[in-house]
Amino acid sequence: MKNSYFILGCIAILSIASCEKSIVAGPMEDEVLDGQLEGLSYEENIQFLKGDNGFAEVFTIDKGVGPLFVANSCISCHAGDGKGHPFTTLTRFGQIDNTGNLFLDMGGPQLQNRAIPGYDPEQIPAGATFAKFTPPINTGLGFLDAITDADIIAMSDPNDLDGDGISGIPNWGELPSFAIPRPNSVTQGTTYIHRFGKKAAAYDLLHQTVNAYNQDMGVTSSFDPIDTHSGLEIDPEVSNNTVNDVVFYLKTLKAPIQRNAVDVISGENIFTQIQCASCHIPTLRTGYSSIDALSNKEFHPFTDLLLHDMGSELDDGYTEGSATTAEWRTPPLWGLGLAPDAQGGEYFLMHDGRAKSIEAAILLHAGEASNSKSQYEGLSTTEKEALITFLESL
Repeated sequence: MKNSYFILGCIAILSIASCEKSIVAGPMEDEVLDGQLEGLSYEENIQFLKGDNGFAEVFTIDKGVGPLFVANSCISCHAGDGKGHPFTTLTRFGQIDNTGNLFLDMGGPQLQNRAIPGYDPEQIPAGATFAKFTPPINTGLGFLDAITDADIIAMSDPNDLDGDGISGIPNWGELPSFAIPRPNSVTQGTTYIHRFGKKAAAYDLLHQTVNAYNQDMGVTSSFDPIDTHSGLEIDPEVSNNTVNDVVFYLKTLKAPIQRNAVDVISGENIFTQIQCASCHIPTLRTGYSSIDALSNKEFHPFTDLLLHDMGSELDDGYTEGSATTAEWRTPPLWGLGLAPDAQGGEYFLMHDGRAKSIEAAILLHAGEASNSKSQYEGLSTTEKEALITFLESL
């Protein structure tokens, strides 16, 4: 009997040891994009989790998807809260200048290329210009949302008064009916500074989220109850609580964390030297936010949230708001090195994913970025490698 107990004890010890060895450590915080912002209250963490569930919700026909749509969940375009892939790239069409979209009665501005049974997907109408928009990463958006209008204006230089060839400007647009203006908003007539999206055409994260439900998934809300197929007002297919929870989730996702910062100082210096930092501004600060963890905080997004003319090669003949067809909002560079994790192991960069490497993206820069591109081309191989290594650390 004693021998039996001894044998059973040995088996138990070996089993525990085996289990301990089989436990695989999770990824480090700087290796993933998703995760909540530090410093949230208990109640805020609860709302974050509700928003996380809403972000992952899959809409079926019974839940209201369609009849025309692009995706049936938020997460399908933003795996791990990361960048999208060519398979999830959106097509926007119908506007060639700031006078408005000419194809709203033909399905614009969003091409809905999928449909539930019994319906036909949309096609781009004859004569409509269009652009491809690859979904961006979602993390750190609350920081961008909390930058004051005054600080965005301070970064702009519409008349290039400093003579550096860079004249970033905000995208000014009308507010959607459901938007609440930010405190101390700067206005031009009836227009406000917009800041989200490839062309900075969305005013805030509620505007962006409501558009995504309606135009990406064909899901109506009380904020936008118009069915994109029939053009008729229908009952909301997603609740206000869910929309607001998803907005809160997006606001309180953590900012991407830089990796190996000490080892990339030479590349960071080159980044500044060749004037990349003139548009991709490394450090910004939030103003007041009702979320304490976001209020008056320094952060490092590498953007100015302004529109810049990027030259003829990136001119798709399509625009939104007050932007010209060649103007694009400076995309934040934080999280750049983790982009392949959500893109199938490779890069798909620029607004439409056409650049398959960081260097290819740099070489597509023109217009206001021509000088920076020329300086990059004049770097030695070692200097280029140092710069790329720095960008991969973000």
